[in-house]
Amino acid sequence: MEEIGRNRKRYGLVGRNISYSFSKGYFSKKFKDLGLKGYSYENFDLGSISELSNVIGQNNLHGLNVTIPYKQEILPFLDDLEEEAKAIGAVNTIKFVNNKLVGYNTDAHGFQQSLIPLLGKPHTKALILGTGGASKAVAFVLHCLNIDLTYVSRSPKEGQLHYTQLRREHLQAYKLIINCSPVGTYPRVHEKPDIPYAFVSKAHILYDLIYNPQETAFLTEGKNRGATIQNGWLMLQLQAEKAWEIWNA
Repeated sequence: MEEIGRNRKRYGLVGRNISYSFSKGYFSKKFKDLGLKGYSYENFDLGSISELSNVIGQNNLHGLNVTIPYKQEILPFLDDLEEEAKAIGAVNTIKFVNNKLVGYNTDAHGFQQSLIPLLGKPHTKALILGTGGASKAVAFVLHCLNIDLTYVSRSPKEGQLHYTQLRREHLQAYKLIINCSPVGTYPRVHEKPDIPYAFVSKAHILYDLIYNPQETAFLTEGKNRGATIQNGWLMLQLQAEKAWEIWNA
């Protein structure tokens, strides 16, 4: 037991209302499968980002994941940002390096690797539904892939669209639609982003970052019209493995 205590390594997830989260189960299983004694993964459910100081001051922490709604709010608490995270402006992975917190973004890696196999000639323009922290990584990847993008928001800024503005011509031009909003997440599984689904076709890709439920109402609408659909499960696995790689580098 004394040896395990000395070698204890704690990891965890920072977010709000995260009892449903993928990460704890994924990493706990990973530690068990790898026979890593003394490794643990915890949920740090924070009512406010100001509570983060109560987390980072704890012993034996080696790395954290960050989820909604703190991927941007956490930036002022970090000592350094990896270049890609800096460019994206959002962090979902933190590594503890010599008592300093270094922020990374592995969402971009997970999204890119899961999206590329789906892309074809029609997919030169994308609608991003939602403007939160996850959308920043999505936009970064689309720019890298030379895919034009437009944000759709309930509170649009200049150059963005409101959901009520979407028309047939938008869906004819934008064959890739990515839901980065939480709309449709369990338990509110009957909800879906308010877009004109009647104009979705088999040429479209509907990608939902949500993974619970496995098929959201948004994806069902796409599937019923012959579109290619993808949920967030593969992206989550890929970003988690990238985080593990970072923590062990």
